[in-house]
Amino acid sequence: MKPAEGSTVIGKSVVIRGQLSGDEDLYIDGDIEGTITLKDSGLTIGPNARVRADITVRDVTVFGHLTGNVHATGRVDLRQSAIVNGDILAGRLSIEESAVLKGSVELKQGSGTQSKSSTSAATPSAPAEPSAPLFTQPQA
Repeated sequence: MKPAEGSTVIGKSVVIRGQLSGDEDLYIDGDIEGTITLKDSGLTIGPNARVRADITVRDVTVFGHLTGNVHATGRVDLRQSAIVNGDILAGRLSIEESAVLKGSVELKQGSGTQSKSSTSAATPSAPAEPSAPLFTQPQA
Protein backbone atom coordinates (compact mmCIF):
# COMPACT_ATOMS: atom_id res chain seq x y z
CA MET A 1 0.00 0.00 0.00
CA LYS A 2 1.44 3.31 -1.10
CA PRO A 3 0.23 6.70 0.23
CA ALA A 4 -1.46 9.07 -2.23
CA GLU A 5 0.70 11.80 -3.74
CA GLY A 6 0.71 14.88 -1.52
CA SER A 7 -0.49 13.06 1.61
CA THR A 8 1.12 13.51 5.00
CA VAL A 9 2.45 10.15 6.21
CA ILE A 10 2.59 8.80 9.75
CA GLY A 11 4.86 5.75 9.54
CA LYS A 12 4.42 2.39 11.21
CA SER A 13 6.95 3.11 14.00
CA VAL A 14 5.16 6.32 15.10
CA VAL A 15 2.93 6.35 18.19
CA ILE A 16 0.58 9.30 18.84
CA ARG A 17 -1.69 9.83 21.87
CA GLY A 18 -4.05 12.81 21.81
CA GLN A 19 -5.81 15.00 19.26
CA LEU A 20 -4.83 14.98 15.61
CA SER A 21 -6.30 17.55 13.20
CA GLY A 22 -5.42 19.14 9.89
CA ASP A 23 -6.46 20.43 6.49
CA GLU A 24 -4.66 17.96 4.23
CA ASP A 25 -4.92 14.28 3.34
CA LEU A 26 -3.33 11.93 5.87
CA TYR A 27 -1.95 8.39 5.62
CA ILE A 28 -1.56 6.57 8.94
CA ASP A 29 0.37 3.32 9.29
CA GLY A 30 1.30 3.75 12.97
CA ASP A 31 -0.38 3.54 16.37
CA ILE A 32 -2.86 6.36 17.10
CA GLU A 33 -5.09 6.85 20.15
CA GLY A 34 -7.38 9.86 20.71
CA THR A 35 -9.34 11.84 18.13
CA ILE A 36 -8.71 12.55 14.45
CA THR A 37 -10.38 15.52 12.76
CA LEU A 38 -9.85 16.17 9.03
CA LYS A 39 -13.20 17.74 8.08
CA ASP A 40 -12.28 18.66 4.49
CA SER A 41 -9.64 15.99 3.87
CA GLY A 42 -9.21 12.28 3.32
CA LEU A 43 -7.74 9.71 5.70
CA THR A 44 -6.15 6.38 4.83
CA ILE A 45 -5.57 3.89 7.62
CA GLY A 46 -2.78 1.62 6.34
CA PRO A 47 -2.47 -2.15 6.78
CA ASN A 48 -0.05 -1.86 9.75
CA ALA A 49 -2.12 0.80 11.55
CA ARG A 50 -3.80 0.35 14.91
CA VAL A 51 -6.13 3.30 15.43
CA ARG A 52 -8.21 3.74 18.58
CA ALA A 53 -9.93 7.04 17.89
CA ASP A 54 -13.16 8.76 17.03
CA ILE A 55 -12.75 10.08 13.50
CA THR A 56 -14.35 13.06 11.74
CA VAL A 57 -13.30 13.24 8.07
CA ARG A 58 -14.49 13.83 4.53
CA ASP A 59 -13.46 10.37 3.24
CA VAL A 60 -11.73 7.42 4.91
CA THR A 61 -10.20 4.23 3.52
CA VAL A 62 -9.39 1.50 6.05
CA PHE A 63 -6.86 -1.27 5.44
CA GLY A 64 -5.86 -1.85 9.11
CA HIS A 65 -7.48 -1.95 12.55
CA LEU A 66 -9.84 0.81 13.67
CA THR A 67 -11.63 0.98 17.01
CA GLY A 68 -13.86 4.03 17.32
CA ASN A 69 -16.72 5.85 15.68
CA VAL A 70 -16.45 7.30 12.18
CA HIS A 71 -18.27 10.41 10.98
CA ALA A 72 -17.57 10.97 7.28
CA THR A 73 -19.28 13.56 5.11
CA GLY A 74 -18.27 11.55 2.04
CA ARG A 75 -17.25 7.93 1.58
CA VAL A 76 -16.04 5.15 3.90
CA ASP A 77 -14.13 2.30 2.19
CA LEU A 78 -13.37 -0.86 4.15
CA ARG A 79 -10.79 -2.92 2.27
CA GLN A 80 -10.13 -6.68 2.54
CA SER A 81 -7.81 -6.46 5.55
CA ALA A 82 -9.94 -3.92 7.48
CA ILE A 83 -11.20 -4.67 10.98
CA VAL A 84 -13.52 -1.96 12.32
CA ASN A 85 -15.19 -1.89 15.75
CA GLY A 86 -17.44 1.15 15.99
CA ASP A 87 -20.35 3.01 14.50
CA ILE A 88 -20.23 4.57 11.03
CA LEU A 89 -22.15 7.66 9.91
CA ALA A 90 -21.37 8.48 6.28
CA GLY A 91 -22.71 9.48 2.89
CA ARG A 92 -21.52 6.25 1.23
CA LEU A 93 -20.07 2.93 2.41
CA SER A 94 -18.10 0.30 0.53
CA ILE A 95 -17.12 -3.01 2.15
CA GLU A 96 -14.84 -5.47 0.36
CA GLU A 97 -15.06 -9.21 0.89
CA SER A 98 -13.20 -10.36 4.06
CA ALA A 99 -13.48 -6.94 5.74
CA VAL A 100 -14.97 -7.06 9.25
CA LEU A 101 -17.34 -4.46 10.69
CA LYS A 102 -18.87 -4.60 14.19
CA GLY A 103 -21.14 -1.67 14.91
CA SER A 104 -24.04 0.25 13.48
CA VAL A 105 -24.15 1.97 10.12
CA GLU A 106 -26.14 5.05 9.16
CA LEU A 107 -25.90 6.36 5.60
CA LYS A 108 -27.15 9.85 4.82
CA GLN A 109 -27.67 11.39 1.41
CA GLY A 110 -27.72 15.11 0.65
CA SER A 111 -29.23 16.99 3.56
CA GLY A 112 -29.85 13.77 5.49
CA THR A 113 -33.44 13.16 4.39
CA GLN A 114 -32.80 9.46 3.68
CA SER A 115 -30.87 7.00 5.77
CA LYS A 116 -30.05 3.31 5.93
CA SER A 117 -29.36 1.65 9.24
CA SER A 118 -27.97 -1.67 10.43
CA THR A 119 -26.99 -2.73 13.93
CA SER A 120 -25.61 -6.18 13.21
CA ALA A 121 -22.04 -7.22 12.51
CA ALA A 122 -21.09 -7.74 8.85
CA THR A 123 -18.65 -10.58 8.28
CA PRO A 124 -18.05 -12.52 5.08
CA SER A 125 -18.20 -15.91 6.84
CA ALA A 126 -21.79 -15.40 8.00
CA PRO A 127 -24.09 -16.38 5.11
CA ALA A 128 -27.21 -14.30 4.71
CA GLU A 129 -30.56 -15.87 4.02
CA PRO A 130 -31.07 -15.84 0.25
CA SER A 131 -34.59 -14.39 0.57
CA ALA A 132 -33.69 -11.67 3.10
CA PRO A 133 -32.15 -8.40 1.86
CA LEU A 134 -28.85 -7.35 3.42
CA PHE A 135 -29.98 -3.71 3.73
CA THR A 136 -33.39 -2.18 3.39
CA GLN A 137 -34.11 1.05 1.55
CA PRO A 138 -36.57 3.41 3.32
CA GLN A 139 -39.51 4.41 1.17
CA ALA A 140 -39.69 8.11 0.26
